[in-house]
Amino acid sequence: MRVGKACKLAILLACSTACSTVATAPLAANDHAGARQMPEGDWQTIHRDPAATRYSPLADINRANVGTLKQAWAYRYNAFNQAVPLVIDGKMYFPAQNRIVALDAATGEEVWVHTHEFPASDRPGPPPSFAGRGLGYWPGDSDHGPRLLVTTGGTLMAFDIANGEVIDSFGDNGAVTIDPGYTGTPTITGNVAIIGAASLENPQGNEGNPRAFNVITGEKLWEFDTTPGEGEPFHDTWGGGAEGRGGTNMWGFAATVDESTGTAYLPIAGPAHNYYGGDRPGTNVFGNSVVAVDVETGEYKWHFQTVHHDLWDIDMSHAGPLIPVTAPDGEEHMALANVGKSSLFFVLDAEDGEPVLPVEERRVPPGDVPGEYYHPTQPFPVVTPPLSRVEMTYQDIVGPEDTTPEHSEACYAMWDRAGGFLNLGPYTPFMFRAEGQPPRSTIQLPGGIGGVNWGGPAADPTTGMIYVNALDTSLVGWVEKVEGDEPYSFDTSAEGPLPEYDRASVDGKGPFFTFSAPLSGEYDDNGRPVGPSLPCYKPPWARLTAVNANTGEIAWAVPLGQYDELPEGRRVLGNAGSAGPTVTAGGLVFVGATNDRRFRAFDANSGEQLWEAQLQGNANANPFSYRGSDGRQYVAINAGGQIVSFAVEQ
Repeated sequence: MRVGKACKLAILLACSTACSTVATAPLAANDHAGARQMPEGDWQTIHRDPAATRYSPLADINRANVGTLKQAWAYRYNAFNQAVPLVIDGKMYFPAQNRIVALDAATGEEVWVHTHEFPASDRPGPPPSFAGRGLGYWPGDSDHGPRLLVTTGGTLMAFDIANGEVIDSFGDNGAVTIDPGYTGTPTITGNVAIIGAASLENPQGNEGNPRAFNVITGEKLWEFDTTPGEGEPFHDTWGGGAEGRGGTNMWGFAATVDESTGTAYLPIAGPAHNYYGGDRPGTNVFGNSVVAVDVETGEYKWHFQTVHHDLWDIDMSHAGPLIPVTAPDGEEHMALANVGKSSLFFVLDAEDGEPVLPVEERRVPPGDVPGEYYHPTQPFPVVTPPLSRVEMTYQDIVGPEDTTPEHSEACYAMWDRAGGFLNLGPYTPFMFRAEGQPPRSTIQLPGGIGGVNWGGPAADPTTGMIYVNALDTSLVGWVEKVEGDEPYSFDTSAEGPLPEYDRASVDGKGPFFTFSAPLSGEYDDNGRPVGPSLPCYKPPWARLTAVNANTGEIAWAVPLGQYDELPEGRRVLGNAGSAGPTVTAGGLVFVGATNDRRFRAFDANSGEQLWEAQLQGNANANPFSYRGSDGRQYVAINAGGQIVSFAVEQ
């Protein structure tokens, strides 16, 4: 049964009509009668709300006055991470290495700082610390005060929000061991905390199963098996390769939740190995899927697979925001707007996972790696074109008029050195190169970071508009038989069996080489680029894009980010990282995901840039907006090791 759109909006935006002084009502473990009652000025999850909209209902900052935004305060925390701070009742909370920091969100002054003494570790690498993506918030109940939950890689911990003290009654003296660890934020709904798994890409290795824990006791509630065993549904999609399979994890920073139905939407990434799957023939369900489960039990409800038998490291970095949409046939849906590294835009009914906008299976090109399985088709949206570049030819190489003559010449030289780059359109596989044979290079577009990566979309639930930072990236090379006993990639360890085949290129072993060249056209004696490198295909290379989830039509797309090294008049070519935007009721889209140390605001209706601020570092985190204890609206960003907050001049 579907409810009317007015009802859906009332459920989703119930928090938006409350004044900022209204207390947040806790949800009991089995209370899913409605959405969390969030004060309009709060930012209570990494994506503001359980529905993962990143939509602020505040409109004090709007199109008319955004040009007067000035820095209100900055707090340097002497670390670097991708955290989106939480703001609850005028106070801001975020992790910083071995600290959890609480600030007055109107002034940036410290309220408390908890410095944690982690047990000594004999493991190599940096010392233990809190995960750098952010915190989870639980509002408490009649017997327990509000608390913050955070992962440390190998544990899940709980802290008193009032003073930052460890809550000893949670788990074992405040901590629950989790293996494998997780570096995202706990997704909290009712009394349930859901986490993913930061497992490696070993073909045989740790399972990447999402898990859930009781936020009061730390008791484990459920674990969802992403690689179904024998006798379980979808086991036959693995061709006997599911047992002990690594990867297939929820590494995304958070899940999306519909608190009115008690459903969590889990983003499940691709299976290991990233670039060879001959030992897992089949579609590999639940890899590369949005999986809907019951938040209390983890019981499976439905799934939608966006990539069959992933050979491109496309993964699933987020499930997408949950919003009401009206399809072209007039039918109303609560739906997920899912767009990931492939840059393909899917709108899925939240009740059953069926596409709201049409999707069709299209044939894709096969490859020739020995023993590999190539699925003949992949799902494509019918209406919305890819939001990033997905193909190129020799004629698409950047020209001197696009950047500089030196850069263009270096790009043509790279093409020749690689023996050219094969691309047959979306899902072109990396072809096989035998030892001793000439270069045989493929180019994948978009590359391993997308498309749309972990920053994900922002959504306006009042209009159905979706806003994303979509990148034009590439990966180049071939597949070869693995030589030696060392892994080709940092995300594969030598502890488990190596894949039989892996990626390499004319630049060496490994999967992360791109079709790019130094702007200077010069390389040092070690073959390293002198100065910054730019992509070798025609720009723009990153866009802020608005898509109407009701129709699938692109409303607008504008280049996002600039290169100050380029001549005047050709700088704004798109220069962005993996973070995403935030949208507000003031008609603004804020984004700081660019590699040019800038924070920008765009008109949500037209894409026109209305405001820009210089930052001390790149903002590789999503923006957030809130109301301070002084009643003012602020918009803030985590950039260059500090939190920077802006407000309209008074």
